[in-house]
Amino acid sequence: MKALLIGTPPPVELGWCYGEAPYDGVVIGSLTLSQLLCFREEPVLEALAQGKPVILYTPGLPEAPKNRALAASLASRRRELKNWGVLFVDGAQKRLVTATEAERMRQTGKRPAPGAVLTPLAREILEGSD
Repeated sequence: MKALLIGTPPPVELGWCYGEAPYDGVVIGSLTLSQLLCFREEPVLEALAQGKPVILYTPGLPEAPKNRALAASLASRRRELKNWGVLFVDGAQKRLVTATEAERMRQTGKRPAPGAVLTPLAREILEGSD
């Protein structure tokens, strides 16, 4: 599947090839402090609005261990991204199930493997089959 890459490419294979539009999802490989604090990446917001998966590689997120107030603000922004439906991955081998794969699973009666990460739309599709 083809993804738009935001930031630097993650050093681990996430199962996406990177390119320009049209794309099936978005991979955020890294963000700067200001990007995370004032997150308004239009392609990411558009992908979320369209139900496309948005994956954020967590080791690419900035930290501020010596400033508690700034660290708290960064944690708050991470929570907001999660609430929007951004999927956080750390590079461990977890299978991502997209809406297309969920439709296929639903048609064949299969269920995702334990520990699989479902996009919000994939979860909706699979919950509708119960």
